[in-house]
Amino acid sequence: MKNSSIFAKYISENKIRITVLSQISRPTNAAIVLIRNDQDSVGLKIDKVSKMNNLAIFDCSSPFTLELGNKYLIYVEPYGICSLDMSDAPFDENFDDKYFYNGSDLGANYTKEQTTFVLWAPVASNALLRISTDGGKNFVYHNMVRELKGVFRLTLQGDYDGAIYNYIVENSGIIRTTTDPYAKASTANGKNSVVIDFNKVQIDLENDVPPVTKRYTDAIIYELHVRDFTINKNTNIVNKGKFLGLAEEGRTTTKGNPAGLDYLKYLGVTHVQLLPIYDYKTVDEEFPDTKYNWGYDPQQYFCPEGSFATNANDGYSRVRELKQMVKTLHHNKIKVIMDVVYNHMYDFATTSLEAVVPNYYFRRNPNGTLSNGSFCGDDLATERKMVSKFIVDSCLFWIKEYGIDGFRFDLMGIIDKITLMKIYKEAIKIKPDFMIYGEGWNMPTALLDEQKSSMYNAFQLPKIGFFNDGFRDILKGPTGESDFHVGGYLTGDLSYVDGFKFAFCGGTLPIVFNPKFPKISQSINYVECHDNGTLYDKICACMYLTNNKEIFKIIKEINACVLFSYGVPFIHMGQEIGLSKNMHQNTYNSGDKYNQMRYDLLDERMDMANYLKSAIEARKDFEFLKEDSTEAVSKNTSFENLENGGLLIKIKDVKFKDDKKGDFLLLINPSNNEIYYDFNEDVEFVFGNNGYFEDSKTYAQRVSVSPHNLDIYRKIK
Repeated sequence: MKNSSIFAKYISENKIRITVLSQISRPTNAAIVLIRNDQDSVGLKIDKVSKMNNLAIFDCSSPFTLELGNKYLIYVEPYGICSLDMSDAPFDENFDDKYFYNGSDLGANYTKEQTTFVLWAPVASNALLRISTDGGKNFVYHNMVRELKGVFRLTLQGDYDGAIYNYIVENSGIIRTTTDPYAKASTANGKNSVVIDFNKVQIDLENDVPPVTKRYTDAIIYELHVRDFTINKNTNIVNKGKFLGLAEEGRTTTKGNPAGLDYLKYLGVTHVQLLPIYDYKTVDEEFPDTKYNWGYDPQQYFCPEGSFATNANDGYSRVRELKQMVKTLHHNKIKVIMDVVYNHMYDFATTSLEAVVPNYYFRRNPNGTLSNGSFCGDDLATERKMVSKFIVDSCLFWIKEYGIDGFRFDLMGIIDKITLMKIYKEAIKIKPDFMIYGEGWNMPTALLDEQKSSMYNAFQLPKIGFFNDGFRDILKGPTGESDFHVGGYLTGDLSYVDGFKFAFCGGTLPIVFNPKFPKISQSINYVECHDNGTLYDKICACMYLTNNKEIFKIIKEINACVLFSYGVPFIHMGQEIGLSKNMHQNTYNSGDKYNQMRYDLLDERMDMANYLKSAIEARKDFEFLKEDSTEAVSKNTSFENLENGGLLIKIKDVKFKDDKKGDFLLLINPSNNEIYYDFNEDVEFVFGNNGYFEDSKTYAQRVSVSPHNLDIYRKIK
């Protein structure tokens, strides 16, 4: 009948709700028939009818169980016919147990003789493979066979290396064409998935070359974005903005200083943390200079980002070139940490996950709305079994296939603890010194607080590191845009001195506050990262300074404190030379102007880079600063308040690199005035404004510390 609309929705395995909207008459009584797979039909029992104007709602019972995998139609006489919407089936409490698939073969499984395609789509009534072996000129369609647990499978005989493919999935009468959620390669912009032979891209990733880290505190982490770090015109890097650009050795700035990979080697960092390198949504991979993004908008979780490849439409290009980058970093004794975003996706409605299994992968609030605890997308329901498996499978793939040495989890507090620990336990089986850390903020996602991988649950996650926002805010002041003018201990507010003692110890010792972490190695000590304003801009804003000479001195002091505190030191690209974003707080899509590494400024400020290099060298020599035991730190570390807000930090009975034993003495002057201190016995000068002196043979008893400076002495016993 025309001028009528019918909607039928799955409520449970035996219940259906049908809504009829008719402009001709008010529906009252109706004969309702359920049709299964266009063959079987049966009348439904009407349990309840609700009426309002031209709307009628029929709650009905089915005489048999509504099984997923079937196509159901509802005929309401005399109003018409519609598909039964089964998309709420994933909300059934037994759905995960009934349809969990623990196989390791999801995706395209290639051999030269055959390729098997495996898709988990339990709600779907039908799935087809759409495949082309001639670059998309002609496609062939194949029906896939449904198996147990809602898995669809198809094996094609022959060599399908390089073939492009999609899945066509029918859910509740709605047909969508989508990429493979487990795709390992892709054409540009995630248009098609690509079958590749990983045997053709097997290279020695030199996983065993970088030194093994016995504990997280051995690491010195440097954060960068592949494009940002290599795009600047003032270097002779050839493949600017690409994976290969970061793999080029022997590159220099205009004035001959080290650039790119060589700059990382020069600084002496142990780990490089790469902003997202998996495939993300909002950069045009064919024209990457037209639109910029950091990559916190995930699109494909098993596939490298195409804008970093030399040919985004060649499925092999991004795979081969990423591997070459990792290999070269490893060859130069630098481990690779991958920034991963499993907390949310860019737009749930357009994802392959939603296309394949509607209403499953994304977390819901109690009222049925989507949870958006990240404030930038739709939260993944990591606590669900197949979502957790998807994430674990993805993480292990990056470790095994690309040699990744660690994960930095974006908004880790949105992810459940069980999933995170699964990843950790499996990762250390492959790489015993694998690192996992992330942002432990307690975000308002629809997950119980006790389930979250948040900083508040750090005592239950002793193997996981957390960005220590307390360390950040105590040293330089609050980070939020509204508080950007408010200072911290090293930027003008000397009342933070007790807080600094707490921060110096990695947030573990109950000096003033309750311990933040049970282990010092959980504290990722940072004052700047890709988010928010730069350290340079913060100092300008809260100290009202315009003289670069004064600003750079404060930057040096703060960076030294990052390196010489207990915990894991973390430096953001360009922090060491005072890069500015002109007070911009969030430059995730602001382009090269605000985000690139300024190698022209490196040439002007090489002394600042040298200072950080020297502090890193000293950090490596000061083994006692890598202590992970809160008991040892509590026993051996003491603080003495000095005039003008200054501080003497003493670590007693330590062993230095030259095997001499004695006390480590660190003097901090955060004020605008000179500070004097009398040790009453000879102490040897070790580190100051000009860097590290491994064996200075310069001794003094009464010393002075210039304004905004950090000096280190040692007293040999």
